[in-house]
Amino acid sequence: MLKVSIVTPTYYRHLELPDYLKCIENQTYKPYEIILVDGADPGENRTETLVQSVISSFPIPMNYYRRQGGTAIQRNFGIDFASGDILLFVDDDVRLNPNFIAEICTHFEKDLDKRIGGITGFRKDRYLNMSTNNRWIWYRRLRLLTIFEPGKYDYKTGYPINNNAQAEFNGVREVDFMTTACTAYRGEVFQNNFRFDPFFVGYGILEDAHLSLRIKQKGFNLLQCGDATCVELKSKTGRTDMKIIGERTVTNYYYVFKTICGNLTLTQKMRFFRFQAFELFRAASDIIRFRNNKAIRFFQGKVYGIYKVMNTGLKLEVSNYYKIVKL
Repeated sequence: MLKVSIVTPTYYRHLELPDYLKCIENQTYKPYEIILVDGADPGENRTETLVQSVISSFPIPMNYYRRQGGTAIQRNFGIDFASGDILLFVDDDVRLNPNFIAEICTHFEKDLDKRIGGITGFRKDRYLNMSTNNRWIWYRRLRLLTIFEPGKYDYKTGYPINNNAQAEFNGVREVDFMTTACTAYRGEVFQNNFRFDPFFVGYGILEDAHLSLRIKQKGFNLLQCGDATCVELKSKTGRTDMKIIGERTVTNYYYVFKTICGNLTLTQKMRFFRFQAFELFRAASDIIRFRNNKAIRFFQGKVYGIYKVMNTGLKLEVSNYYKIVKL
């Protein structure tokens, strides 16, 4: 029987964690351990207090740590302390169906050659219909992308095709990349200190696609399991600085593009910036439509992100991490 370590980064979610823990407790295939990594600011102890109140009586072993730096850094920290055969990343606003872990482990157990590196679940409430979504309709009309298959990576443009565009299905299908909202990895893929790239410090945008694309490059297969279902609540208490998000929808996408594809050709660069020009136009249109500060800040972030990529290059940022606390 495979031992499953659940790694969950959390951030100001003390009101939602009890429901998350109940969801894990109700799994038909019980995890070996839960590792919670709290990214809250020093002095913010409500999540720690909640965990302290339940950790001794909770039926599944649970370890709580504090580590700032964003979700990629928090997950790296959790990887270092996980001891399971399978590492399951679950966001604290995701609710797994009771058979989620059982469905995932069934496919790992059948893989005697250990060629499957990771399996992602299916978020039932996040379906995106490309045929009726205006944004994706225009992507097709303008030929901004070269492929439109959910879960595939457009290596010519530098854009991951949203996994949520996949309709409900049974069994498994191959993908190029996976989300970390509800994804399990075989422990072996993290050998030799293989981790989320520290470039993605701070806001978590595309660090999950980058990791899974790198794992695929190492020769592992990646799958999506239509029977391992969950819902993603999209909590309102998360990180919501729209200017930073706008910037990183450019810089992070370009970083993934160049690190996955190597030296980009002129054609690849032109396709990337053509796509970003369209997205900038959409952001400007949203200012007129919504007339709010969020739309303005997102547009400002997009402009700065394009400037940063085109004129200054991308530099690795380093954060100051606070003291680690373990219960």
